[in-house]
Amino acid sequence: MDATILGLLLLDGVQNGVIYGLLALAMVLVFAVTRVILVPIGELMMFAPLSFIWLQEGKLPGTLWLALALGVLWALLERGRGRGLPLLGGMGLLLLFLLAQGSPALAYLAALLLVVYLGVATYRVFFQPMRAASPEGEHRGATVLALLIMAVGLHVAYQGLGLVFFGPEQFRPDPLLQGEVVVGLTWQGVLVLAFALLSAAALYLFFRRSLFGKALLAAAENRLGARLCGIRPEEAGMVAFAIAGLMAALSGLLLAPLINAAYFMGFMLGLKAFVAAILGGLVSYPVAFLGAVLVGLFESFTSFYASAYKEALVFLLLVPALFYQSLRAKGVEE
Repeated sequence: MDATILGLLLLDGVQNGVIYGLLALAMVLVFAVTRVILVPIGELMMFAPLSFIWLQEGKLPGTLWLALALGVLWALLERGRGRGLPLLGGMGLLLLFLLAQGSPALAYLAALLLVVYLGVATYRVFFQPMRAASPEGEHRGATVLALLIMAVGLHVAYQGLGLVFFGPEQFRPDPLLQGEVVVGLTWQGVLVLAFALLSAAALYLFFRRSLFGKALLAAAENRLGARLCGIRPEEAGMVAFAIAGLMAALSGLLLAPLINAAYFMGFMLGLKAFVAAILGGLVSYPVAFLGAVLVGLFESFTSFYASAYKEALVFLLLVPALFYQSLRAKGVEE
């Protein structure tokens, strides 16, 4: 270990950590508002760059047909209340994908909107009906465990569909910014760091200064109280999934030129983000983000000293975090 290696490890750890941080923030947001642990966030993250690559090659990705199928189910569940909106959004997405073939800028936008639409449709089709049985409060209807089982099932399904849609190969799109700043840090890496910091600041301002953000916080704090104030927790859940989908899509598009993109790569990224979210108790946004940076640094240094055990050592961080949470928990179910 010398100063050069130390610098490279620090850069690599921080670069990975901020991506884990973005996913951890999305997981904390979704859990706070809906009580869903968003296990398939890694798959949503990989769907964006893979769909972008398919569009650049002049092909329509299978994720588009998945989004349209979920849109049809979404429309059927609306029962006359804005039934045409999901289908209208799906048709707009299809039109954008047809126009985006051969246009990198439109392809980038189409991949972003696709994952946002998939995120909202996933909540509306799979999770909201489970929560619909509990309009009076949080602890009736589906439990956190039931929602977690559904989330794990969706992870398995989305990962399998990713293999069907994109195959087992790894792909690396061109970076938005070419060149290298210093050894071990590219301009694309600087863009990732800047995006992570700006996203964290934007989320803070959104929740603290905007009326819509405060409504989301109210729905997260007390579903019954929010409903009495005119806030619909169901719509708050859809907004939370939309924000999570947007953060996952942007993270995937920015990170793919650095680490490649493949159908299976999102799972480990999502798990490490989950470790960071657990370090924050699935409640605190700043602690979750700092925990993600810690996870990134810990992973970087353990890969240097004990590369064969780095994944196990990273997940070992869950043990003290869960032990501490068990000591301070006031209830059993959560």
